Amino acid sequence: MMSAPIIKRRSIGVLLIAEMAAMSLWFISSAILPDMLREVTISPARQAALSSGVQAGFVMGALFSAIFGLADRFDPRRVFALAALTAAIVNMTLLVTSPDSMLAIGARVLTGALLAGVYPVGMKIVVGWGHQDRGFLVGLLVGALTLGSALPHLITFAGGANWRLAIVVTSAASAIAGILVLSISLGPHHGKATKFDPRVIIAAWTNRRVRLAYAGYLGHMWELYAMWAWIGAATAVSYGYSLPESAALSLAKLTAFAAIGIGALTSILAGFVADRVGKAEVAIVALTLSALAALLAALTFGGPIWITFVIVLIWGMAVVPDSAQFSALVADASPAEQAGSLMTLQTALGFALTFATVQITPTLVAWFGWPTVLASLALGPVFGVVAMHRLRTLDRDI
Repeated sequence: MMSAPIIKRRSIGVLLIAEMAAMSLWFISSAILPDMLREVTISPARQAALSSGVQAGFVMGALFSAIFGLADRFDPRRVFALAALTAAIVNMTLLVTSPDSMLAIGARVLTGALLAGVYPVGMKIVVGWGHQDRGFLVGLLVGALTLGSALPHLITFAGGANWRLAIVVTSAASAIAGILVLSISLGPHHGKATKFDPRVIIAAWTNRRVRLAYAGYLGHMWELYAMWAWIGAATAVSYGYSLPESAALSLAKLTAFAAIGIGALTSILAGFVADRVGKAEVAIVALTLSALAALLAALTFGGPIWITFVIVLIWGMAVVPDSAQFSALVADASPAEQAGSLMTLQTALGFALTFATVQITPTLVAWFGWPTVLASLALGPVFGVVAMHRLRTLDRDI
């Protein structure tokens, strides 16, 4: 019989692989969009909808899950498996629908709704495996999510213009994730709600520590998915000042993968540090660096390629590691049997905000240009820093 530490390591390791594989579905439409545009004309609004539709679907799915307490009332492994397997099937429908159709956008919305059964549910599973090392554990999970979000850009970079192959690969990855997660165990800190209790949602507003963690998370989400969704398009334009279009596009794909993927490493490192110096403290550092990187990306837009690449890479390192700490702060402030629902509601509110930022980005770029839009993303982290300072003051007064 395996010892408890071995079971913990094995379960978390498999969960991370499953999380990474399933979340590869998130940005597949953004990654393959330039190649789809070679075959069919898609209006700017529908281009944005192919990306923001995932956010919209995620919000609907997460709200449904939070209100009915799915992650707290049912076996989270089965919820995760069902969501990942179904999302894989839905993603495959992109092969038989026109990229400019409402059916394609609808498939992205449904995929987002199903991924609400993957990311927040994964957090519910991982926080059940620890308390003292919770920041590190959630950092691992967010790292897996981040790497999974970056994978479509690497797949399209390796596969060239064959966007249909990228859809097949990400669908297969999600299906495998659904099967893998059924083999893991639940941790000793896992809490289960015995019945549906809508009063759990009220705790998001009556518990001040939860409320401030939510506020910091919203500031973080203001920029995160707008940056992730459009950094490839933005750097392609910036590189286009110095390179031919095809070369600029290819380098932009690699840049997007590197910038998003490197956040996986910093999320893990931030989690390790947060368990020792404080989750709010780590969040403040990440938010500050992220805001500065957004401003520098705007100031150097269209300049030397290596400067743009380095700044975007630094931005990618700073933009994501605080995400895990906001979730861990909510888990710390919540009863175990409510943690899944409160973290799910947190993500629902955050992704509702990202729907607006991702959708409106192309319009704002048309009006003001990329430098102004990139600079405006720094506003969110500033708001988050204020919330985290208030949380630190509250914790010191307790």
